[in-house]
Amino acid sequence: MAFRDLFSFLFQRPKAEERVAQYVIREHGRGRSLAAILEDKYVVNRLPSPRQRARLLDRPEVLRAVGSEGAQAAKAAVGEASGPDGSAAEQEPLEHR
Repeated sequence: MAFRDLFSFLFQRPKAEERVAQYVIREHGRGRSLAAILEDKYVVNRLPSPRQRARLLDRPEVLRAVGSEGAQAAKAAVGEASGPDGSAAEQEPLEHR
């Protein structure tokens, strides 16, 4: 086993986030608005917190598909779903270390 295999988990993105990114790109390519896509049950069920959905908009492949201006506008809309101090309204589950 190679040394890089030992730490490869550090650089992997969650599979759910990857699948949602593909879904967002596909639906946006079909002409749907990004705001409508981010409100889909498919997206919300897999990325329940606004912070997770905002992080999705930082992915390079999503930025290429929707454009940086569209992603920033959608991020602002997702940010409105968070609390007044910028924290998520819903608590994101803590990861075990």
